[in-house]
Amino acid sequence: MRNHEDGSTHRPSNAFTPEFLARLDQQDEPLTASQADVAGPWIVVPIPSPGWAVLRRGESLAAGDVPRAVFVHRERALLAAAVLPGTGCDRLFRLQHERSPEGYAVESGGQVVGYFRNYDPELATALHTVEAVIRLPECLTRVLEASGAVALETAGRLLVEGDRTT
Repeated sequence: MRNHEDGSTHRPSNAFTPEFLARLDQQDEPLTASQADVAGPWIVVPIPSPGWAVLRRGESLAAGDVPRAVFVHRERALLAAAVLPGTGCDRLFRLQHERSPEGYAVESGGQVVGYFRNYDPELATALHTVEAVIRLPECLTRVLEASGAVALETAGRLLVEGDRTT
């Protein structure tokens, strides 16, 4: 009997036939395509140069798949793997262009959730990124792994101490 474990049975790289996939390529992509393109899950694998590749789980360099990103340092590849899923979803925070007496309104889900003193779209983007990361435990794991032992040890102590400012 043939099986996948002894290598006697060819395992296709995709469950769908090339003809079926070619037909899909001729159609317009659904609204969810951009999110599906970056949803992952992502893996980080070593490569000869520059050092680390970010690939979707199930992809491989041996199969000819092109990495989504490559980095010299593993930690940066892990960070890319962590934030990629958030790049495909709608912005979680919107910054109003007009200043109110309270400042520039930050909206989420159609509600004002805060204010910035200055107009700072980069801060709104950073908020989106970090919230997208903490919504997916696998993404948060990548950030923690990229942090390293010293940062995690310090963070662990700070978590145990709690907020001493109040």
